[in-house]
Amino acid sequence: MLITRHAEAVAVLADPRYVPPPVRQDGAQGTLAWLRARVSRFSTGETHAGRRRELVELLDQVDPGALRAEAETMTRRRGGDWRGVPTAVLGAALGVEDTRAVPAAAAGYLSGEESPRADAAVAELLERTGLPTITLLLQAHAATEGLVENALERARPGDDIDALLHETLRGNPPLKATRRLDQLTGDEVTIDLVAVNRDGDVFAEPERFDPARGRTPHLTFGHGVRPCPAPAHALALAAGVLEGLLT
Repeated sequence: MLITRHAEAVAVLADPRYVPPPVRQDGAQGTLAWLRARVSRFSTGETHAGRRRELVELLDQVDPGALRAEAETMTRRRGGDWRGVPTAVLGAALGVEDTRAVPAAAAGYLSGEESPRADAAVAELLERTGLPTITLLLQAHAATEGLVENALERARPGDDIDALLHETLRGNPPLKATRRLDQLTGDEVTIDLVAVNRDGDVFAEPERFDPARGRTPHLTFGHGVRPCPAPAHALALAAGVLEGLLT
């Protein structure tokens, strides 16, 4: 089932009967499949709650304002070559100085597409840090860089960067869809985040990109049972990069 209306998406995301589709549990230790079977994003119930709590505890030690300042500084220091900045800044804050393996590991993190390169990258990261930290780096990599890239497509001189990011999250989210499994029926549900974030019942002139509309109830960071654990940190990293590029 495909969901394109905001109210229906909110109902699904708030209902614990809808869980992420299962991932395989028999991956060899240290591989991408092994990692996906052990992270909060693809787990349910108390297991999910415990793994998510570990992420929140780690993030509680990281000041979003410091991330923003360092992301701006690093972007300027690199002469505007911003790719990899969000991951490098977050990694350093979490005690991981070398994050070069993150993109290869992140490539199949959401899709489940496995490869020897991804497996080698996961093994390399495991030599440097623990699974919760790796989880945060992988979840931040593609989504945060995607947010920056999408915001740059709409950026204009003098834009309020925070407002630009909030409207980008609504109008052009880096993650276009999210899936759930109905535990009662076995049916898979796909939530079209682009469509629900442009539902005319919730957003005035939904197809118009308008940073001036401010914060909106978009669902890009999730809702209900499984919201994103790090919206403030993701926004801080993206804002810092944009400040380094646009101001």
